[in-house]
Amino acid sequence: MVIKLTDVAKKAGVSPTTVSRVINNYGSLSQKTIDKVNLAMKELNYQPNSLARSLQGKNTQLIGLIFPTVANPFFGELVERIEGKLFDLGYRVILCDSANNKEKERHYINMLAANKVDGIIAGAHNLGITEYEDIELPIVSFDRYLADNIPIIGSDNFQGGYLATETLFVKGARKIAILTGSQESNSPTNFRLNGYLSFLEKHELTPKMFQIQTTARSTTLKNLEIKHILETEEIDSLFCTDDLTAILVYNQCQQLKIKVPEQIKIIGYDGTKFVQNYFPQLSTIAQPMADYAEILVDLLLQRIQNPEKKLEKNYLLPVKLIQGQTT
Repeated sequence: MVIKLTDVAKKAGVSPTTVSRVINNYGSLSQKTIDKVNLAMKELNYQPNSLARSLQGKNTQLIGLIFPTVANPFFGELVERIEGKLFDLGYRVILCDSANNKEKERHYINMLAANKVDGIIAGAHNLGITEYEDIELPIVSFDRYLADNIPIIGSDNFQGGYLATETLFVKGARKIAILTGSQESNSPTNFRLNGYLSFLEKHELTPKMFQIQTTARSTTLKNLEIKHILETEEIDSLFCTDDLTAILVYNQCQQLKIKVPEQIKIIGYDGTKFVQNYFPQLSTIAQPMADYAEILVDLLLQRIQNPEKKLEKNYLLPVKLIQGQTT
C-alpha cells in the first residue's frame, strides 16, 4: 500500500495543507504541530516526493556523487566521509560509479540533471567530458579540471611526489624508480611524477619510470609486471603513486626473498584508513581525507545557496609523510 499525504494528515489529525507546509518548511506552525506531522510520517514511513518538490522549484535535498569506484579504499573512504557530512546536514546522496568509463559518466550526468538533484560532487577520472560545461547545476570537482566555472579541491600532488622521493633519498636510496599509472597532463599521478623528476634533477640522479596502465580487475597482470621489474631492473627503491600498488610490490618482494627495506625501499601514496589499519608498515604520503570531505561539501552548499557566488578555482591542500617500516 502506497502511503499518501492524506494518510499522514489523517493520522496526525491535521489538514493535508498543514502536512504540505511542514514538508516544505513554509509558513508559521507551532512546534507541537510540526512534531505531530513528523511523527506521523515516521510511523507511516512516508517519503515526500523529491521530484515533485523539484518541479515546484524547491530543493530536493539530494546530492549526486560521481566517483570511479568505491571498491578502491581511497574512493570508498572519501565517499563515506562525504556522505556522512551530507547526511548530518539533511541531504541524501545518489552514488554513481563511473568505473573509468566516459559513456557511463555521461549517462550519470544526464540522469542526475534529469532527476533535479541539488548539486553534484564529481571525482571521476575521465578527462574531456564536455557535459560538465553545459549542465546548469552547482558542481564541485575533486582533483580534476572539469570546466572553468567548476572549483577544484585537491592536494599538492607535485609536493607529494617530491616528498616521497626525498624520503627515499634521505634513507640512502640513489637508484630511485617510480611506478605510476596515468601520465595524462592533468592527472594527479602525473603531478606526482613531476615532483619525483624535480627532486632527481636537483640531485643529479637518473630517473627510472615504469607505467602500469591496468585496471583494478587485472591484479594478476599487474603482479607479473611488478615481478619483471624487480627481477630485471637495478633499483634500490620504488615510489608507487598509490598504496595498493605499493602493497603489491611489497608482496612480490616477499615472494622473491627481497628484503624490505634493506635491499629495496618502498613508499606509497594515499594513506587511507584501510592501509593504516591493515598494512601499517607501509611508508606513504597521506592525503587529507577529512579536509577533502569538509571542503567539498562546504563549497557545494555555498553554490547551492548562492549560485552566483564567486569561488576560488583551485583549493590545494597539503599532504604529509607517514613513516612506516618499508623505508
